[in-house]
Amino acid sequence: MRYIYNSFIYEPLYNGLIILVDLLKSLSWVDAGIIIILFTIIVKLVLFPLSKKAVRTQAVMKLVEPELAALKEKYKGDKQAQAVHIMNFYKEKGINPFSSIFLLFIQLPIIFALYKVFYATGFTSIHTELLYSFVSVPPLPSPLFLGILDVTEKSAVLAVLAAVSQYFQIKLSVPVLPKKTGGERNFQEDFARNMQVQMKYVLPVMILFISYHVAGALALYWITSNLFTIGQELVIRRQLERERVAAKAVVKA
Repeated sequence: MRYIYNSFIYEPLYNGLIILVDLLKSLSWVDAGIIIILFTIIVKLVLFPLSKKAVRTQAVMKLVEPELAALKEKYKGDKQAQAVHIMNFYKEKGINPFSSIFLLFIQLPIIFALYKVFYATGFTSIHTELLYSFVSVPPLPSPLFLGILDVTEKSAVLAVLAAVSQYFQIKLSVPVLPKKTGGERNFQEDFARNMQVQMKYVLPVMILFISYHVAGALALYWITSNLFTIGQELVIRRQLERERVAAKAVVKA
């Protein structure tokens, strides 16, 4: 399993990074930080067909959350009927609630490999033993991002930006669960609400801690990845809104 992971995921990504460094070596304004940003965007674009479906599902679920909450409330006394109506609701709206989880599991090995690429590399040396025979060994780019921040060292600024961008990415993408003001407590809803709080607040704190204790290269990768995901979410939401407007226009006609 480790051989497969290294041969088909980690090493291709590492070689892709070094190829990008080699292609941009003649540009004096390109530093390690810019290369990290460009490489992260390239990988995200390659993964876009997979991530788009997951983000679209999340966006749709956030849009229909009020209807879903009303449906749960209507059948709260009959869990079996509630489950049937919820599944019918998903089917009617064309939502597969498990698709985003499945696609996340597909992307996880790539996410971990990117983490390893930026954490292990740090732009302090090139691991020539990992390079393919056709990949040249380029000179290392300047580690100073925009001539200010050294991405090979710890950076409190980049760590804070990574945590903040993670917070807003989660806030934008995760549906808000309504607070219960009374009635019988539901373990499933309480668990989902607790998980949401943990994702929203605990995960950014973890990102802050990890980013600060490793090279700034990893923090810059997280920032770029989060901003790309936020942009992707906003674009897909606009597409969904246009689709809803078009559907209403057809119904009225």
